[in-house]
Amino acid sequence: MSANNQAGNPWWSIVCPLLAATLVLIYFLGALSSHPLEVALEVGFLAVAVFSAVHHAELVGARVGEPFGSIILAIAVTVIEVGLIAALMLAAKNGGPTIARDTVYSAVMLVLTGLIGLCLVLGGHKHYEQKIRVSGTSSYLAVLSTLATIALILPNFTTTTAGPTYSSAQLAAAAFVSLMLYCAFLFIQTVRHRDYFLTATDDSDAANEEFNPPSGRQAITSLIFLVISLAGVILLAKILAPRVDDLINFVGLPHEFTGVIIAALVLAPESIAAVRASLSNRPQTSINLALGSALASIALTIPIITLIAAFTDVQLALGVPPPKMTLLGLAMFVSVITLLPGRTTVLHGFVHLSIFVMFIVVAAVP
Repeated sequence: MSANNQAGNPWWSIVCPLLAATLVLIYFLGALSSHPLEVALEVGFLAVAVFSAVHHAELVGARVGEPFGSIILAIAVTVIEVGLIAALMLAAKNGGPTIARDTVYSAVMLVLTGLIGLCLVLGGHKHYEQKIRVSGTSSYLAVLSTLATIALILPNFTTTTAGPTYSSAQLAAAAFVSLMLYCAFLFIQTVRHRDYFLTATDDSDAANEEFNPPSGRQAITSLIFLVISLAGVILLAKILAPRVDDLINFVGLPHEFTGVIIAALVLAPESIAAVRASLSNRPQTSINLALGSALASIALTIPIITLIAAFTDVQLALGVPPPKMTLLGLAMFVSVITLLPGRTTVLHGFVHLSIFVMFIVVAAVP
């Protein structure tokens, strides 16, 4: 969650969702066109609706406390991500079989390389060395690496269907395993071993930090506007979906880069919260936010997209190509090496950022 010491709802977090809802209403009344200025306005309102949704999820999370706060934020981000993916899939002529794969892969890579790298560099620069709980971080990485392998690597090697795809039975099994592992993880995180994911007791800065949680009234207000913001994001994504391909083609990027754009937009607000936590010397909260968003991205997106594909008769292509598979394996391996010792420095952050640079380059220039 955010590192702000004062919890509350700024004016923009109330006004922006209402404006986004108004824009959606105008569109369904037939008063919007495809004029570039109107498209830019739609993109702007989509972005602020995403930020508003994450802000309200943060505030509700601050009310219930850790680790539930990070879970609420991760689920809210995943709802946004699934909404964007579903809108693009339904808008695509062939069902967009690779949109889900590209978005989930990009989300995992952005978190493991870009977000964690930035948090470790900025936190390490300010506080030299930061400590995290190995017990909690290892749980994240174990589940995340398993789901990433099942969803993004294993489909390349199955033989029942041609190409990087699963058969119906295999896809159903992958969706079941994703939900099962995520539910088991939530049980461990919130009930059985909740202390694994709390801030280290020897983190003096975190212990001395004063945080005023929001009141019950503020939390209820945020819950209401969280729903409004999420609805605005999904509906605006539906409006903009037909124009995304045109934008990608105009810039000259490969079609797969759509996943990077969606993941970056969805993760931007949560990334800010994670960086703030790292700068405030709360590295465990930072790791919870980062890895929690990546874990929820796979565990919740795959089952939902499986249902959408079943109803729309789309053959999902989940396996990533060899170059991306190599980068994904490297990112998971390096995350284990840098995070599991429990102490991080600037050097670890630069290692992650170097992989992030190659991820962006390969995504833009395959």
